[in-house]
Amino acid sequence: MKLSHFNFELPEELLAEYPSEHRDEARLMVLNRKEQTIEHKYFKDLIDYFDEDDVMILNNTKVFPARLFGNKEKTGARIEVFLLRELNAEQRLWDVLVDPARKIRIGNKLYFGEDETLVAEVIDNTTSRGRTLRFLYDGSYQEFRNKLNDLGQTPLPKYIKRDVEPEDEERYQTIFAKNEGAVAAPTAGLHFSKHLLKRLEIKGIDFAEITLHVGLGTFNPVEVEDLSKHKMDSEEIRIDTRATNTINTALKNKKRICAVGTTAMRAIESSVSSSGTLNEFAGWTNKFIFPPYDFSIANCMITNFHTPKSTLLMMTSAFGGHDFIKRAYEEAVKEKYKFYSYGDAMLIL
Repeated sequence: MKLSHFNFELPEELLAEYPSEHRDEARLMVLNRKEQTIEHKYFKDLIDYFDEDDVMILNNTKVFPARLFGNKEKTGARIEVFLLRELNAEQRLWDVLVDPARKIRIGNKLYFGEDETLVAEVIDNTTSRGRTLRFLYDGSYQEFRNKLNDLGQTPLPKYIKRDVEPEDEERYQTIFAKNEGAVAAPTAGLHFSKHLLKRLEIKGIDFAEITLHVGLGTFNPVEVEDLSKHKMDSEEIRIDTRATNTINTALKNKKRICAVGTTAMRAIESSVSSSGTLNEFAGWTNKFIFPPYDFSIANCMITNFHTPKSTLLMMTSAFGGHDFIKRAYEEAVKEKYKFYSYGDAMLIL
């Protein structure tokens, strides 16, 4: 398939700048692949599609406040610094994006906070906007991380044009977030409320928690018509024994196994054994899933409505079937479903 197969017109008013007032009251489009049917529900109705011993795979990554604003030495120019990944804890080296990038060269120093106790020196250029920074801070590593958290803002997606609000810190985090390291939320999980999780648990649904630290590469636009030429950025994964046991037992018993989000799906598909079961894993993945693709583990998926030409839409199409997903998206636009991070959800059975 080509890039142009994943383009569609998306009216701007369908971009969700705010989430539903209650997490589980977002709308839910339910796609049945076998029957090729589409139903319109609410997210809390999800429970009706699952039975005892079915498994939901949750990505428990936690978003950290990755957006900092600093001032350039001498000129005082305001510079946005987006923390991507920590390269070396001891030396306090980080890969970052800077904006405006043309002003930031190797050797420049940036000062953060009103008291300017946190300073960063630019030690390398990595891409047009990418830099490697060495942070200079007079304190322990934990104090340094606390300082980053204090100064940082919730990294809302670029399409949200409004200013970050204090509530976004809680809104843009799943209720099962545990392992800090993501620069963006695994958004399908944002729809789960504590009440809904408890109801699913009472019904006997099992949860398998895995970790994939979402990086900005997930949202990089695909710019090549031939999809096989697109290179994904690497993201860190952890899949432990407990998760593999839960999932492999459900596989053996032919239960419904639901990947909550494209990140959970990408993580499990990056660690499949030769016999089609899930392996433990701790490392990195740059796996790119697009049609045609045979999925090994999950037979069900929850996801949001994604951007035209995005890798997330391509994975959804690979799982749901390209023509069926195209029809579902046309219906979503007609029925005014909300798109992107704070938008509505889709359940593909």
